[in-house]
Amino acid sequence: MLPSINELSGYLDISRDTVEKAYRYLKKQEIIASNPGKGYYINKIDVQSKVKIALFLNKLSTHKKIVYDSFARELGDYANLDLFVYNSDLSYLNTLLGSLTKTYDHYVLFPHFKEGRDKAPDIIRKIPAEKLMLLGRFIEDVPGEFPAVYENYEQDIYSALEEANESLSKYQMLKLVFPDHSDFPKAIIKGFYKFCQQYAFDHELVADLHREKVVKETCYINIIEDDLVKLLNKIIQKKLVIGMDVGVISYNETPLKKFILNGITTISTDFEMMGRLAAELIRSKSKERVEVPFYLKLRPSV
Repeated sequence: MLPSINELSGYLDISRDTVEKAYRYLKKQEIIASNPGKGYYINKIDVQSKVKIALFLNKLSTHKKIVYDSFARELGDYANLDLFVYNSDLSYLNTLLGSLTKTYDHYVLFPHFKEGRDKAPDIIRKIPAEKLMLLGRFIEDVPGEFPAVYENYEQDIYSALEEANESLSKYQMLKLVFPDHSDFPKAIIKGFYKFCQQYAFDHELVADLHREKVVKETCYINIIEDDLVKLLNKIIQKKLVIGMDVGVISYNETPLKKFILNGITTISTDFEMMGRLAAELIRSKSKERVEVPFYLKLRPSV
């Protein structure tokens, strides 16, 4: 057992308040702990402890796994990483933040929510700015200086479609499949509309793929992974040729998409880079905000 606050104060001839502050700090760092009625004791000997990081994912997906693996690999032995998944539910994220049993040096958050997005800054403010990092999406209304590695959703989809413009010119109609309760940022819709208006494409937003009637000379930009299979099934059932009669562009690259039906065209950020850059910013204690590049991978589906 360690000396009591009064004992150490008398032995070192320092104020009781000074000892109390020191014990409180060591307890916060989990170097010491206490038992009511017994006193303080050493909790761990290795005071060169690793940086503690809490990573909050809005959901588990192939893309988030790529980010996580890259992030963890780049951090290596520098940090202990705890993973939390809040299912794109803002109220659940709030509950998670309030029920954490440990304190962390960094709180890394993917801020994607299905509902209540206007309230998100109030929840995120509960994380001290000096410990916060945003991944995937930057939120302007969150105050303070903190690092971020993010996508520019509006400009990204606009630039990617602009790059694919020559291939898209054989289609009369472009349709963005974007479900009503998606956790993807609405900035994607703005970028899509901006491109279609700039290049005079007929365009439409599809909120419910189940009701969609697939017709020739239409190119679909599909956002949700689960909808891709439904869309391809509809096209095949209509005996339409993908890449000739109907085009398909899928949001977010995965290794399998280059093999599906001779290759599905994708527009995607670099998820491996996102994880690596996030780890580099933490290791260098940087407050930099970095926009991740976005790529078009043109394949026979367009």
